[in-house]
Amino acid sequence: MNNERSENIMADQIKLSQSDRMAVAWRHQFLQGSWNFERMQNGGWCYSIIPAIKKLYPAKQDQVAALKRHMEFYNTHPYVSAPVMGVTLALEEERANGNPVDDAAIQGVKVGMMGPLAGVGDPVFWFTLRPILGALGASLALSGNLVGPLLFFIAWNVIRMAFMWYTQEFGYKLGTSIVKDVSGGLLSKITEGASILGMFIIGSLVQRWVSISFTPVVSKINQAPGAFIDWSKIEPTADGIKSAITQYNALGVNGLDQVKVTTLQQNLDQLIPGLAAVCLTLLCCWLLKKKVSPIVIILALFLVGIVARLAHVM
Repeated sequence: MNNERSENIMADQIKLSQSDRMAVAWRHQFLQGSWNFERMQNGGWCYSIIPAIKKLYPAKQDQVAALKRHMEFYNTHPYVSAPVMGVTLALEEERANGNPVDDAAIQGVKVGMMGPLAGVGDPVFWFTLRPILGALGASLALSGNLVGPLLFFIAWNVIRMAFMWYTQEFGYKLGTSIVKDVSGGLLSKITEGASILGMFIIGSLVQRWVSISFTPVVSKINQAPGAFIDWSKIEPTADGIKSAITQYNALGVNGLDQVKVTTLQQNLDQLIPGLAAVCLTLLCCWLLKKKVSPIVIILALFLVGIVARLAHVM
């Protein structure tokens, strides 16, 4: 009797077939086809997951609710987004089958994974694989070989599409194993850990993404002879240029002029490098938490930047 019951339960389970997942993977190729400044890639993400949502939720109102939760902010490298999609498909599948997977868990895993993976995608694809294939194709093209551009086009797309499919499948299988232990709290631990890691990666990249320079001059000091390059004694010859370069290497940037100028930004960098960038990022996070529109924040930053530039503050 118990065996019959379990078979009936298994028969009622909704499963995403391989063709369903391939439909999602194909749509995921166009993740950046609907990009916006407010929620970045959310439109492309939502478009990608539609085949799975239609399969998992037959009722119209459930489909609408699912698509609404996937219209939240999302942004990562378009290729390494595939494993995030795989995990999300598994979570949605478990939710459709009645397991306690809520909106916060799904969004938390997405946000937690997209940050660390974004930092991996750029160096692997944009800075390594693509230049290598481009250089190989260009070298063949320069010799008059038509295979050069074809090699780059075909090899790049085969690698890209294969990577996105297999990593999506990996994420799907990983997500299925995660939700099997929902009762043990593994999902909540994964969500929390991924969120912490994502915030750590994003925090470490603030200095790279946010650039602020305060230009007000704090001090001007006349340097002693020998502490700067005396350009009047530099001859306009090759030996003179060599002498100037040698002195610059020994004295540094401060040796370019007799008057050493110290700006406010230089003093701040000596105290805590990147302090202004971190403060600006935290301010934007606080404004977002207060439900201020990202578009308003972006326009305000443009306005403040223009005014500060005209006022010679930044």
